[in-house]
Amino acid sequence: MTASRTKSLSGTAAVPGDKSISHRSVLLGGLASGTTRITGLLEGEDVLNSIKASRALGAQALKEGDQWIVQGAGNGLLLEPGAAIDFGNSGTGCRLYMGLVGSYDFPVTFEGDASLSKRPMGRIIDPLKLMGTQLVDSREGCRLPITFRGPRVAAPIEYRVPMPSAQVKSAVLLAGLNAPGITTVIEAVMTRDHSEKMLAGFGAAIEVETAADGTRTIRLQGQGRLTGCDIQVPSDPSSAAFPIVAALIVPDSDVSLPNILMNPTRTGLITTLLEMGADIEIANERESGGEMIADLRVHSSQLKGVTVPGSRSASMIDEYPVLAVAAAFAEGETVMEDVGELRVKESDRLAAVAEGLRANGVVCEEGKDWLKVTGTPGGKGLGGAGSGSVPPVATHLDHRIAMSFLVMGLAAEKPVMIDDASPIATSFPEFVPLMQGLGAALE
Repeated sequence: MTASRTKSLSGTAAVPGDKSISHRSVLLGGLASGTTRITGLLEGEDVLNSIKASRALGAQALKEGDQWIVQGAGNGLLLEPGAAIDFGNSGTGCRLYMGLVGSYDFPVTFEGDASLSKRPMGRIIDPLKLMGTQLVDSREGCRLPITFRGPRVAAPIEYRVPMPSAQVKSAVLLAGLNAPGITTVIEAVMTRDHSEKMLAGFGAAIEVETAADGTRTIRLQGQGRLTGCDIQVPSDPSSAAFPIVAALIVPDSDVSLPNILMNPTRTGLITTLLEMGADIEIANERESGGEMIADLRVHSSQLKGVTVPGSRSASMIDEYPVLAVAAAFAEGETVMEDVGELRVKESDRLAAVAEGLRANGVVCEEGKDWLKVTGTPGGKGLGGAGSGSVPPVATHLDHRIAMSFLVMGLAAEKPVMIDDASPIATSFPEFVPLMQGLGAALE
């Protein structure tokens, strides 16, 4: 797919439902007793694989009109799946469900596509082993396909998460649901807290204590009853990042984005863009289902480079690729610190971003856990990947790399081609028509 310089973007971008909340809605709905009704569910491939996983474990899930109706199996009553569970490209779904079934006394095999099969799963398996889970089989480096079996009775643990990770934290808490006693997770840096909020919403006995230094201690009482509930999924800020950045760097743009999730653990990109001089109006702030949401209006802006502190990385870890694109059009240097986590995402995102930027004429430097981008206001001379002797941007089967560099092409002087647009469907299947509806030149 190729993105070409666009005169302006305007209109309303109805961004699909938040992926993190969609995964957890399906998972907890499939575990709870009774009926869960979900409106606004993201129907990308990743979440659809979570629906298949919940069905394989004994839940029922079907779509009626604009709602998904989930009949849960009941906490402690999941069934042994009849075959391996395939999560496709979904790291989030795979890791959450590993936690969920890790405390059950039956064998289960997890599979994924070529990209997911390269990603290490040891940081999920390690705490599960402490609870009594046995690793039966895996590829070298604890990679998929993985087979494990939970203990007859899981041991509740106290686990200090070694690096900021909402997936690890959530996996341990989900495993703790089927363990007697109290499972405790301690995180030194706060990560997205959707699991804690949604567990409470489904009736779990969970409490969170925050120390003066920011350390969070989360305690969950296991073997309690979860009850189905109604969920309205807000729009995904990680998906919204692409039309937001596009509107900032394409001249004369004016784009509105309603119902965006504004959970403080997810708004690092907006905070950073505002520091860079972005014209983003935040209006109609309100609460829905325990989460803050708001309507955004974005106008094209003259951005300036900033240093993004490592302490912010957990709240915007998925948004660094598109932030790097914004930085390519900013005045001066943008430095992103402590982003080593990007090396174990759907691809080595740090390397993929640097490689894509250089292919399009952007000056950047990449370190083990940092990235520095020198911007060119107006995009003069930028672009060109996929033309002449320059190959297209290599997306490495990574949806966020694909969308980020298509956004770049909308404001660069020369078109930008990516090698594969198909991974976009994993998280944002409406991306191309939504952007074209705003005026984007994508083909």
